[in-house]
Amino acid sequence: MNDNKLTILYERLSHEDGRENESLSIEHQKEYLEEYAARNGFTNIVHRTDDGWSGTRWDRPGFLQIMEDIERGSVGQILIKDMSRLGRDHLRVGLFLEQLREQGVRLIAVAEGIDTAKGEDDFMPFRNIFAEWHARDTSRKIRAIFGARTAAGKHVTGALPYGYLHDPDDRQKWILDEEAAPVVKRIFQGVIEGKPIARIAEELTAERILTPAAHWRAIGERVSMGASGADPYKWATATLIQILKKEEYMGWTVLNKTATESYKSK
Repeated sequence: MNDNKLTILYERLSHEDGRENESLSIEHQKEYLEEYAARNGFTNIVHRTDDGWSGTRWDRPGFLQIMEDIERGSVGQILIKDMSRLGRDHLRVGLFLEQLREQGVRLIAVAEGIDTAKGEDDFMPFRNIFAEWHARDTSRKIRAIFGARTAAGKHVTGALPYGYLHDPDDRQKWILDEEAAPVVKRIFQGVIEGKPIARIAEELTAERILTPAAHWRAIGERVSMGASGADPYKWATATLIQILKKEEYMGWTVLNKTATESYKSK
């Protein structure tokens, strides 16, 4: 064990895992890995976490940070609860394991008793394949549910355009957010009057109006956009452009506008 290098505890949870499963929760994973690390004398512990990210995605912020840590040569070992936390694509997982071997980084999947310092587990490739099959089956089921909702004219996600709230009696219905709606109107009015988008962003920032992500967090609406540590009053031109592109503000119902083709869905 190299005491001068980082011990990374990596946690991941996505909707495909089922949030009702307490044993997979981010909090449980952290406690589980911290207890194992303490019991086995690991030091220089840091957490890298991807909450709400599918194992089929390899652009996860936490995972990308691990890759940067490895490239800097600052990682001694990585601890995960099980191999499915690492990813659900057996080829990509295999390539990652090879990179760890080349960099001399130890991987421990605690719940499965896998420790690359003690040699590879003969069943590891099969576990990775089963994890990928699980992701593919879950993806097909989710697509079927979304397809049925779209056919019925229902919203397929809980995402809201800024300026709206869910009706507490029926989440399929949207109601005006009395605090944010005037901001949306102001943005559109400013563009109509010929104001540059950057100027509008500067005005909203100067008046300390909460950004959409900060506003939703302030009222308790769960959102995945925006970094929690970002300036809550700093409006970016990209945010305004996203708002101006929203067709929902014209009274349209927009469903299933985009889809991502994946070999796992074939």
